[in-house]
Amino acid sequence: MTYDPARHHRRSIRLPAYDYTQPGAYFVTVVTHQRQCLFGEIVDGQVLVSSYGEAVGEEWLRSTQIRREMQLDAFVVMPNHIHGIVIIGETVGAHGRAPLHRAAPHRAPLPHRAPRSIGSFVAGFKSAVTRRINEMRGTPRLPVWQPNYYEHVIRDEEELNRIRQYIIENPARWEDDVENPDVRRNAHRARAPTAPGTL
Repeated sequence: MTYDPARHHRRSIRLPAYDYTQPGAYFVTVVTHQRQCLFGEIVDGQVLVSSYGEAVGEEWLRSTQIRREMQLDAFVVMPNHIHGIVIIGETVGAHGRAPLHRAAPHRAPLPHRAPRSIGSFVAGFKSAVTRRINEMRGTPRLPVWQPNYYEHVIRDEEELNRIRQYIIENPARWEDDVENPDVRRNAHRARAPTAPGTL
């Protein structure tokens, strides 16, 4: 199946038999609780991050200091979500950092949040951001993130470059982004039935 960012990054396409601790590159999206625009705004196609957005960027970068077997590639902090490419492993491969792997269907699924896994990386990142933002706004235990996240296994260098470009261009596409609350509201209104006699 060909990767289509407009469709595939919005839901988990976790492969049931894939070992998410093995070396490779992964496209990750994490969205805020109730899609609140906590991290900034888009002005003229550029992200102007808030102090919360700055904390998100700092914790994303800090994540690899804690998990040194992981590296980061392109990422962007959007008003209510973050997209990023996370690389597990140190072996040089197709994109100069780590090999890109296909699924190994003979392997059994690993437990959620296994050490060195994408799940463990995202859980640590979300926890650190939640702690910092709640300290900043004085709201202990208030959720910052949706409980889930989205990931996609990057299969080859062509796909890697396509996803990098998608991440770079994401702010310019905010007016059409399905995570944009205004886009979602307008789509909901368009689907709502018109009551009789209101035309």
